[in-house]
Amino acid sequence: MSSEAKSLSKGIQEPSFLEKIKPHAELIAASLSGVLIAAGWLLDQYGQGADSIVAYLFAFVIGGFAKAKEGIEATFEDKELNVEMLMIFAAVGSAIIGYWTEGAILIFIFAVSGALETYTMNKSHKEISSLMELQPEEALLISTGYEKRVPVSELVVGDHILIKPGERVPSDGMIIKGQTNIDEAAITGESMPVSKGEQTEVFAGTVNMTGSITVEVTKSSNDTLFQKIIQLVQSAQSEKSPSQLFIERFEGTYVKVVLLVVLAMFFIPHFLLGWSWHESFYRAMILLVVASPCALVASIMPATLSAISNGAKHGILVKGGVHLENLGHLGAIAFDKTGTLTKGKPEVTEVIVKEGLDKENLIWKVASIESHSNHPLAQAIVKYVKPNIKKELFHPDSLEDIPGWGVKAEINGEQWKIGKAAFVGKEAVDRFSGGKAKDLASQGNTLVFIEINGELSGMIALKDVVREETKLAIDHLKKQGIRTVMLTGDSEKTAQAIAAESHVDEVFAECLPEEKVEHLKKLKTKYTTVAMVGDGINDAPALAIANVGIAMGEGTDVALETADIVLMKSDLTRIAEAVNLSQRMNRIIKQNVVFSISVIMLLISSNFFQILDLPFGVIGHEGSTILVILNSLRLLKS
Repeated sequence: MSSEAKSLSKGIQEPSFLEKIKPHAELIAASLSGVLIAAGWLLDQYGQGADSIVAYLFAFVIGGFAKAKEGIEATFEDKELNVEMLMIFAAVGSAIIGYWTEGAILIFIFAVSGALETYTMNKSHKEISSLMELQPEEALLISTGYEKRVPVSELVVGDHILIKPGERVPSDGMIIKGQTNIDEAAITGESMPVSKGEQTEVFAGTVNMTGSITVEVTKSSNDTLFQKIIQLVQSAQSEKSPSQLFIERFEGTYVKVVLLVVLAMFFIPHFLLGWSWHESFYRAMILLVVASPCALVASIMPATLSAISNGAKHGILVKGGVHLENLGHLGAIAFDKTGTLTKGKPEVTEVIVKEGLDKENLIWKVASIESHSNHPLAQAIVKYVKPNIKKELFHPDSLEDIPGWGVKAEINGEQWKIGKAAFVGKEAVDRFSGGKAKDLASQGNTLVFIEINGELSGMIALKDVVREETKLAIDHLKKQGIRTVMLTGDSEKTAQAIAAESHVDEVFAECLPEEKVEHLKKLKTKYTTVAMVGDGINDAPALAIANVGIAMGEGTDVALETADIVLMKSDLTRIAEAVNLSQRMNRIIKQNVVFSISVIMLLISSNFFQILDLPFGVIGHEGSTILVILNSLRLLKS
C-alpha cells in the first residue's frame, strides 16, 4: 500500500447507524408526520376525536420541528420574519379554528421541501473531500544529499523533492533532473500523457508515470494550481443564483404583509364595520389559512419532482429543481473535449506499412513489443491488434524503454524502434509518408512510427475519437437556439479538428482549469444562462460556476459530485431531451403559480366581504392545491 493510501485509511471507521441516518433525519421526520396525519384522519372517521387531535399534535411537532427551529433561529439572527414563521402561524391558526388536518398537511408539505433542500446541501460538500484525496500529504525532500519524508505543507519555494514512478506530484515545480511522462488529466483534461524533461513545469495532483524526477518547488502548498481548483469550486458554490436572491427578498415582504393584514382584521372590521369580536377573529383565522402559501408550494414542488422522476427514467439525474429550471433558459452550452465530446481513450485509426512488408506480421510484432508498456498509446495498439491477429503475443529478445521518446527492442537480430517522429528521424518520416503524417496530425491524430534496422517501415495513427452520438446531440442543441462551445486543454490543432468533426460553433483550446472558468464567466455575461458539460477533475471549477453543471456518468467522482445534472449513460443526446423537459416544467409551473395566486386572491376578497365560510375556504384552498398537483403530474409522461 502506498503512503497516500495508508494516510487515507488511517482513522477511518465504519459510521454508526445514527451517523448514517443523520443526513436523512428531516425526510424521516416528514414521513412520520405523514403517517400520523393518515392515522389522525382514520381516527376522525372511525375513532374518537380526542385521539385524532393527539395524532395531529404529534404530526405538528415531528414534521414541523426542523423548519420551526430554522425559522425561529433565522428570525432572531436576521431580526426579520420569514416564510417558515408564516407557515407555523398558519398551521397553528388552522388548529385554533378546529381544522387540525389542514394545519398538519401544511406542515407536512413544508417539511418535505425542507428535507429535500437539506439533502441537496449536504451532497454539495462531498466533492471538496474527493478533491483533497488526490493531494499527496507527504513529499520526499532531498536535503544535503539525504532523503526525508515531510508533510507537503512544510515545503517552501526552492526545496528539491524526488518523485518516483507511480507517485502523484506533491507540489507545483520545475524538473531539474530526470525525464518522464506525466499524466496531467487531473489538471488539463489531456487524455495523452505529456513527456517532461529538465526545465519543464509539473503540477501538484498529476501522476508521474515512468521515470524518477527531481523537482524544485516553485509555489507554496496553498498556491498550487490544484489548490486553486479547490478554491474555485468552493467560491462558485457559495454564489447565490439571481432567483434565490429574489426569493429571499420577496420572502420578508410577503410575510410582513400577510401578518399585518391578519392583525388588522382582528380590530378594524370590529370598529369600522361593526363586526363582532368573534366574527373578526373568525375572519382573521380564515385569512391566515387561505393566505398561506400552501398552494404556491404545491405549484412548484410536485411539478419539479415529476420532471426529475421523468428525467431519471431516461438516464438524466437532476440534483435539484432549480437546475432543471435553469436548463430551459440556456443561451449557450460549453463542452469539455476529452471524455465528453470524445470517448476519452485513444484508438487506432489508421496503419500504414512500407510497400513489400506484411502488414499483419508487422503489427503483430509491434503489439508484442508494446504489450510490455503501460503507456495509453501502447495499450491502445495492443487492444487494436489482439482481435485481428490470431497469434499469441511474444516477448522480444531485448527491450529498452526510452522515457519521452519510445521503446527499443530486438527481435531475431532485428533492431526495432517504436516512438515519436523525432525518435526515428523527422526527415525519414517526411520521405516515408509523403505528407500523409501532416494530414493525419491535422485531424487530431497522434502518430507512432516504426523503424526496423534503421529503416522507417510503418506508421500507426491513434486518436481520441468523437463519440457516435456527439454530432446528433450538438445539432439538436443548435436547433433549440443554443450556442455550442468547446473548452479543452488540448492543442489548438487537435481542438479545431475535433470541433469540426463535432459541429461545435466555437473553440477555446489550451485551457487550464482557471481559464475555463474565465471563459464561462464571459459566456454568462453574453448569454446569461450557460451550462457546462464535463467529466474530469479539471472540469470541476467550470461545472460549479456554470448556471447548470452537467457531468458524464462515466466521469470522475469530483465531476459527478460538483455537477447539477448527471447523464447516467454518458449519452449527450439526453441534454436536448432535458432542455425540452425543463421547458415543459417551466410552463406548467407558471400555469400553477398564476392559478394558485388567483385562487388565493379570490378567497381573500370573498372572506373580506363575508361571503366565504371556513369550510368553503378550506375547500377552495385545498382544492386549488389538488388541482395544481394533478396538473404537475402530467410531467411524469414521456
